[in-house]
Amino acid sequence: MAQVEATTERVIAADAETVFDALADYSGTRGKLLPEHFSEYEVREGGDGEGTLVHWKLQATSKRVRDCLLEVTEPTDGQLVEKDRNSSMVTTWTVTPAGAGKSRAVVSTVWNGAGGIGGFFERTFAPKGLGRIYDSVLENLATEVEKG
Repeated sequence: MAQVEATTERVIAADAETVFDALADYSGTRGKLLPEHFSEYEVREGGDGEGTLVHWKLQATSKRVRDCLLEVTEPTDGQLVEKDRNSSMVTTWTVTPAGAGKSRAVVSTVWNGAGGIGGFFERTFAPKGLGRIYDSVLENLATEVEKG
C-alpha cells in the first residue's frame, strides 16, 4: 500500500488567528464551509479545536463515499489535525501569517492507498479530486473571514 497525499493552499485576506479560529469552530463556522461533497455533518464531542470529535460523510466521486469520524488535535500553534477513526486518513490544516493582515491556509490529507490497479488509479486521480474539494472549502473559508 502506497501513501496517497492531496495538498492545497490559499492566501486569505484575514489574520492567521481569525482564520484558525474559524477552522477550529466545528460547532459553528466549520459546517458552513463545507461544499456539497460533505453530508451528515455532526459534532459528537467538544466543538472547538482540540478534543473535538466530528462526523461527516465525504463523497469524493459518485461511487466513493467515506464515512469519517474524526478526532481533532492541535499539536502546535496554528495547526489542526483530524485523524479518522474509520481509516488511515489524516488531514492537517496549517494556518500561518502571510504578511500584513493576511494568512496562508494549507490543507494536506494523507492515507494508505489501495494496492494493484485500483491503487494506481487512486494515486493518480484522488489527490486532484480531493484537492478540488478542499479548494472549495478554502474558498468558502476566505469568503467567511474576509467579510468581517
